[in-house]
Amino acid sequence: MITKDGRFAYEAAGDPGGTPLIFLHGIGGAARAWRQQLATFGDRFHAIAWDMPGYGGSAPLASVSIAALADALQQFIEQLGASRPILVGHSIGGMIVQKWLVHSPNLARAVVLAQTSPAFGKADGDWQKSFIAARLGPLDRGETMKSLAPSLVKELVGDDPDPKGIEVARECMASVPEASYRAMMLALIGFDQRSTLKDISIPTLLLSGSKDNNAPAPMMAKTASYIPSAEYVELGAVGHLANLERPDAFNEALGLFLNSVAIKT
Repeated sequence: MITKDGRFAYEAAGDPGGTPLIFLHGIGGAARAWRQQLATFGDRFHAIAWDMPGYGGSAPLASVSIAALADALQQFIEQLGASRPILVGHSIGGMIVQKWLVHSPNLARAVVLAQTSPAFGKADGDWQKSFIAARLGPLDRGETMKSLAPSLVKELVGDDPDPKGIEVARECMASVPEASYRAMMLALIGFDQRSTLKDISIPTLLLSGSKDNNAPAPMMAKTASYIPSAEYVELGAVGHLANLERPDAFNEALGLFLNSVAIKT
């Protein structure tokens, strides 16, 4: 589906009059990465997954930054007429949610920060430089997103991931436009919302994977300690793509949180 202004593509399930439950994918993802969640939660919510700007059928931004992506999220919510949504942000999607909360602290009923970080760090840090080089270097040397997808996904996942989920992850990664992938990677540099964690006042779930090297579980547990109303759940043996690797475990953790915020629709 496409929003009224034609800028955003998305997939949805459930009653359009229900409580909006909006899923935001990561750098290698797409709306379709959330199809198992749309099927699971569409009976209780208006479950929605966007294609981030520059992904799928969504128009790219003129200039990509986390702040610009947060503005795009607000415009997407307004286009949908999604009153007091619950937001589930994975990886960079979780960073976008954190930035969005600074300007819209009370517009959401609750948020889930899944396998994400409150900061990426400075451009001249050794870890940051090696992270970017490892991801953009192969493209500079002539590889394509399609050729890189199997190895990129393999590096992201934990133990015994669901084969169907891995296939979806590869398909999503392979279909990311190279320009969008590069722009999103560079948008990470300098991201830092650590100082605003204490201001998050709505129910918040932080969801980590014990084998996640991109958003390590100990870092996420520490992050949760700075958010006044946060719950923290760690999924064992899971890498960076929990909703695809272990959809049942991910859905169970999300479902318990949604029950705990006592939303009746």
